[in-house]
Amino acid sequence: MQEGERNILPVYEIEKQLVEALSRNERVIIKAPTGAGKSTQVPQMLIHHGLAKKRIIVLQPRRLPTRMLAKRVAYEMNSSVGYLVGYQIRFEDRSSHNTKIKFVTEGILLRQMMLDPGLEDIDAIIFDEFHERHIYSDVTLGRALQIQKTIRPDLKIIVMSATLDIAGLESYLAPCRLISSTGRQYPVAISYLDKQVDSQKTQLWDLCTRELERILSKENNGDVLIFMPGSYEISRTIQALRNSSTIRHCEILPLYGDLPPDRQDAAMISYDRRKIIVATNVAETSLTINGITVVIDSGLARIAHFDSSRGINTLMIEKISRASADQRSGRAGRTAPGNCLRLWTQSEHAARPERETPEIKRIDLSETLLAMHAGGEKNIKSFPWFEPPDQQSIEKAETLLADLGAVDDTGNITPLGMKLSAFPVHPRYARMLIAAGDYGCIPSIALVAAMTQERNILLTTRDKIVSEKRDRRIEDSPDSDFLTLANAWEYAYRQDFDLSACREVGIHAVTARTVAKLQDYFIKIAEREGLDTNESGASHDTIAKCILLGFSDHVACRINEGSRRCELVHKRRGDLAKESSVNSGRLLVACDVSEIGRHSGDSTVILRLATLVKQEWLKELFPSDFTEKYEAVLDPQSKRVIGEKRILFRDLVIERKTGGQPLPEAAAELLAKEILTGHVTLKGWDHEVEQLVARINLIAGSCPELGIKPFGEQEKESVISRACIGSFSIKDVKDKPILPILKNWMSSDLFTLLNKHAPERITLKNGNIVKVVYKTGAEPYIAQTIQKLYGVKESIYIAMKKVPVLIHILAPSQRPVQITKDMPGFWRDHYPRIKQELQRKYPKHEWR
Repeated sequence: MQEGERNILPVYEIEKQLVEALSRNERVIIKAPTGAGKSTQVPQMLIHHGLAKKRIIVLQPRRLPTRMLAKRVAYEMNSSVGYLVGYQIRFEDRSSHNTKIKFVTEGILLRQMMLDPGLEDIDAIIFDEFHERHIYSDVTLGRALQIQKTIRPDLKIIVMSATLDIAGLESYLAPCRLISSTGRQYPVAISYLDKQVDSQKTQLWDLCTRELERILSKENNGDVLIFMPGSYEISRTIQALRNSSTIRHCEILPLYGDLPPDRQDAAMISYDRRKIIVATNVAETSLTINGITVVIDSGLARIAHFDSSRGINTLMIEKISRASADQRSGRAGRTAPGNCLRLWTQSEHAARPERETPEIKRIDLSETLLAMHAGGEKNIKSFPWFEPPDQQSIEKAETLLADLGAVDDTGNITPLGMKLSAFPVHPRYARMLIAAGDYGCIPSIALVAAMTQERNILLTTRDKIVSEKRDRRIEDSPDSDFLTLANAWEYAYRQDFDLSACREVGIHAVTARTVAKLQDYFIKIAEREGLDTNESGASHDTIAKCILLGFSDHVACRINEGSRRCELVHKRRGDLAKESSVNSGRLLVACDVSEIGRHSGDSTVILRLATLVKQEWLKELFPSDFTEKYEAVLDPQSKRVIGEKRILFRDLVIERKTGGQPLPEAAAELLAKEILTGHVTLKGWDHEVEQLVARINLIAGSCPELGIKPFGEQEKESVISRACIGSFSIKDVKDKPILPILKNWMSSDLFTLLNKHAPERITLKNGNIVKVVYKTGAEPYIAQTIQKLYGVKESIYIAMKKVPVLIHILAPSQRPVQITKDMPGFWRDHYPRIKQELQRKYPKHEWR
């Protein structure tokens, strides 16, 4: 592209503003629509105007655009890739010391920040397509700001986006300069399906082929871009298109990240005949594919989410947001007016979210936090996040890193953690692969890792014939569900993943084929990290140890031999899945721990993909996580407290040995706990005890100046603990009198104040002595017959005269005729009537 051709790109309308802004301010936000040319031209503007003497780093969310953009900019600068313009993605670095513009994926720059905290050879960092909100772009931007604010105030930071909500970003980067380009986009006519498609009856690729046949019968010009969620859907779509007599004459090409570079390049060049590209969302942003006038959008993408059951990030096929759909439709309006067909209805479109949830809100943070620790980040909580993750997600990730041995007790990264951080996979799999390299079983562990990432290849079936064929051809393993699945996968592999052959025994052929690709992916990672990938030491023990090292936080112990009920590390309980072939053995590790909700609102934890482990392996692999404790336990049969030696792996009890008498204090504590939780009722905690407690609480609440503390749960626990001292069985403590113990617990000063201000008995004005009834939360009262109240003309008060005593006035029959606090009012207003009524019934009693 010549100089004049570049200058007609829409982004050049902001060139002057950009140069002025970067001359005065080190932070700039560029908002420009797709197709404006910002990805290729902005770094060249910095070079042309002398704003970057050293190197410019352009951060890209995906590998394919990283390579393609470098190739394009190198062409425009009359250079070859690797000289003035280069790129670096995982396992491939096409750059040199002469490189001025370097396109990199997000993880690459973060790792460079670990090695070179000052970024001494970098003048500017450009964050392209920031609206995609990948977690590594968030972290890298935060780290770049830290560097700029401390040791590199001259570092230029440019954030570019087409659809991001700019307001929040402006506030985060302040002070910064916002520059907008209106761009130039040709009109794109958007159309939808008339009615919703039943995905159970109509395959996506068949629907796409049918609709494209209809479009091509009217559209004679331009190339076609079809968006599919993954490589499998792409291959099925290409197959369907090539089977169409209307379409087969076109040049039909795939485009996705894992394609070899030469096949990726093939999708970008022009052909003499109409070109149809079937792509994932790698074609959604950054790349301009010339000649596209028709877009068919499946509306689906593989999006990373945290799978809490397996404790890993998993790609799930989901509906894209409205913002992503707009990005995709814009591909048809880059060089000419175009058309976009969305394979969903307009009403379905309105129900879609406005934009995708940022990765930081939906994926596991352990891999990211490990990279941050490796880069020297000491305090994750105080890191300048653009949008901080929730605290629970951070805590979960840090706990997992500690379980894997990647960080120590103080949160600092360990030598093993530094080793794990070099692997471009989840830390669980990095730990498994490192161990597998030592044991000589990488192919087997790569297969295990692949199977944990996909759905179960064995289908649930009630078909008796299918079950019988499966039992004959696929051997179950009592030691590991993975060995059972490996046997099933080997069968599918021998059948070349044939659909009908796999269906006969209930194997999901498509998943089995995907597992094969993932296994190869893990083996290649191990090779690139210098591990020995020969299968020289594979056995049940070595495979199980590797699984254990990756999933030590999923170690479980059966509650009883033969039971499916298990206790797990981190104080959890669950049930081993019914379909598990691991039917015996106490200790196991489950790679899938999922919580299943019920209609009642309760939930059940189910353990799947289980493998038996041995206690000696735990001691061998995690020596510092083993502890022995001597504790008092209550024997449910004898109801006695006995001594128990417990061996724990972290907080999971994996062995118990009972016998001997525990320490008296430990026995008392356990018995007290049984009483306080309501499992045991003390006969001695009677009405007299409750009276005394109520008296204490009355004075504490009514007379705070006396400084008496209320008798609450803590005080009750203290008294009951005293009652339990010396006892070793429930029978010993159950009939103990509590009142003497409670009185002994009270101080003499408390007794004095209690007898003075909340007396057990009071003397009335007529000389009668009467018992006061106390109850916590209720008014104190006395009960007397009318005859015994003659001469009591005033109301009665206690507690420094702050609390009136309620008087239950009784007839000679002991039945109440009046309840009052107002004695003068009673004699004046009520007694004459009551006397008249009762005197007829009880003429022998005294009536004044």
